[in-house]
Parts: sequence; C-alpha cells; structure tokens
Amino acid sequence: MGKIFCEFLAGSIYSCAECSTHITRHDELVSKSFQGRFGKAYLFKDTVNLETGPEKVRVLLTGEHTIADVHCIKCHAYLGWKYLNAQDQENEYKIGKTILETAATVLSVNETPTKTGWL
Repeated sequence: MGKIFCEFLAGSIYSCAECSTHITRHDELVSKSFQGRFGKAYLFKDTVNLETGPEKVRVLLTGEHTIADVHCIKCHAYLGWKYLNAQDQENEYKIGKTILETAATVLSVNETPTKTGWL
C-alpha cells in the first residue's frame, strides 16, 4: 500500500475514533440535531481526509436523499455520509455537507498549525 496524503487541522477538531485522523474543525459544525445510522450525528460544512463511496438513494427521517457513505481515508472506518442531492427545497441546504456519527468521531484540541503531508 502506498502513502496516504492527509490534511492536519489546528484548533478544536473532530477526528476518526479508530485512528485519530483529522476530519473537520469544530467551527464547521452546522447542527447537532441529526440522527445517524448508529445514533446521534452532527452536520458539518467542510470535511477532509474522507473517502466517498458510491451514490445511493436513501429514505431518511426528512425524506428521500441522494447520499454517499464516507469513510476514514487512513483506516477506512465508516464515519457517516455526504448529502449529494435532496428531493425537496426544504432540505437543499444539506447538499454538499457531511453527517458524522458521534460514536465514530472524537473531539479534541490540536495546537499544531494546519498543514498537509504524507502518512
């Protein structure tokens, strides 16, 4: 397996609970009012270091959406999904945003400046 290129974030960050790979900054949080497949989940604007699976249509609590599951780029753990399309105008604000399962992520503080590099 080759090296993995990762982005390292500074400040209050959410990381993969399995391998500690940085996923997003706390200031990217949009809402804590979501339900994931395995419990509570949060909606974020921007994320990094994720692999996106194939598109699929899924009926969620708020209706039918086109989504893609997201996994950690390093350990491939399931972390949530990304909204690709919504069937109604009321849910269009979710398009392009990512749901992260709280059970799959850890909030911590990283004082090291934001950078990119190979793992």
